[in-house]
Amino acid sequence: MSASESLRVAHLDADAFYVSIELRRHPELRGKPVVVSGSGPRAVVTTASYEARRYGVGSAMPASRARRLCPQAIFLPPDFPTYRAASAQMMGIVRDHVERVEVVGLDEAYLDIEGLFSPRTAMRRLVAEIKAATELTCSVGIGPNKLVAKVASDAEKPAGFVALTREEACARFAAAPPSLVPGIGPKTAGRLAELGLSTLAAVAGAPEQLLVERFGANLGRELRRRARFEHDGEVGAAHKVVSESRERTFDLDLKDPEELRAALSRMAGELCASLSANGRRGRTIAIKVRLDDFTTITRARTVPEPTCDVELVTAQALRLLEDYSPPRPVRLLGVRVAGLSAAPGGEGASAGPSAARADAAEARAQLALPV
Repeated sequence: MSASESLRVAHLDADAFYVSIELRRHPELRGKPVVVSGSGPRAVVTTASYEARRYGVGSAMPASRARRLCPQAIFLPPDFPTYRAASAQMMGIVRDHVERVEVVGLDEAYLDIEGLFSPRTAMRRLVAEIKAATELTCSVGIGPNKLVAKVASDAEKPAGFVALTREEACARFAAAPPSLVPGIGPKTAGRLAELGLSTLAAVAGAPEQLLVERFGANLGRELRRRARFEHDGEVGAAHKVVSESRERTFDLDLKDPEELRAALSRMAGELCASLSANGRRGRTIAIKVRLDDFTTITRARTVPEPTCDVELVTAQALRLLEDYSPPRPVRLLGVRVAGLSAAPGGEGASAGPSAARADAAEARAQLALPV
C-alpha cells in the first residue's frame, strides 16, 4: 500500500484557539505572552499563547502558578460565547469541504478524507480558507487512522502539516515516551516504566503476555496496539453520553448552608436546561462535594422515571446535600444526571457533540482521545 493510498483520516486542530481569537480583538498583543484565564484565586489557565508556553505555562495550570512562571504575561478573561461562534464558523467551513466530520471539541475535528483525489492538497486548501475567513491558524495531521492523525497534528505545532503512514509514525516516534499517545496517561506510563518500557518502541516490542499480566487482558493488548499506532475507530463514530454534570470550584470556601443550596440550585437549573435542549433525561441524580481538606464525596439517588425536570432534579440534589450536611467548608460543589436516554422526540444520548464535551473544553484544553 502506498503512502497516498493509506491517508484516510485527517485531524484538524486550531492553534492556541482561545488566545488566537483574543488576538483578533487585540492585535497589539501579537508576539507577547498572553494567557486566557479566570481571575479568581482558584482559576486555571484555559490556554496560553506560544510565547507564554516557552515559560512553562500550560492549559489547566493554576493561574497563580502561571503568573509566577511568567510575570510579564497579559491575562485575559475567557469569552466562551465568542469562542463558540468562532468554532461554528470554522466547522462550517470544514463541512463545506469534507462530507464526514467528527467534531471533538470547539477547536478540533477528525475528517474522513478517504476517496479525495489529493488529500494533502485538499487539506492545505481547507487550512488556507479557514485562515482567510477567521484569521485562525490550524495544524493538520494525516494518517491511516485517527491515532496517527492525532499525534501527527501535534508534532509540529503551530501551523504544522504532517502526513504519516502507520510505519512512519512508529519510526518517527519510536523514542518518544508512551504518554505521547492518547489513551496512555501519566499513571499508566509510570507503570510501564517500572517494567523498563519507557519508549513507544519498547512498549510496541514488549511481549504481549508481559503487558497482559501487568495490566489485564484488554488494557494490556490495547497498550501494545496503541504503541504500534494501530487503531480501528471510524470517523464519525457515535459517542454515547451517559451522564452530564455541572460543578463549581468556589473562589472562597462556602460554609453557609443557604449559599450552598443557592449554588446547587443554580447548577441544577443550568444542567436541566442543557439536558432539555439536547433531548436527554436520566434517572440517577447525584451530587459531588469537595471539602476544604480535599475530602471528596458523591451521593446519588435514582428516581422511578427518566427526567430533566428542573424542580425534581433540584429537589433531589438539595435533599442529598441536606442528608450529607457537609462537616467542613466546601471547596467544590456539583450536580450530575446519569443513565441518560433520549427524551421522546429528542436527539438522544449519542447525538452530535455533547454539551458536556463543550463544557469540558471551556474548563480546560483537553486532549481529544480517539475512540
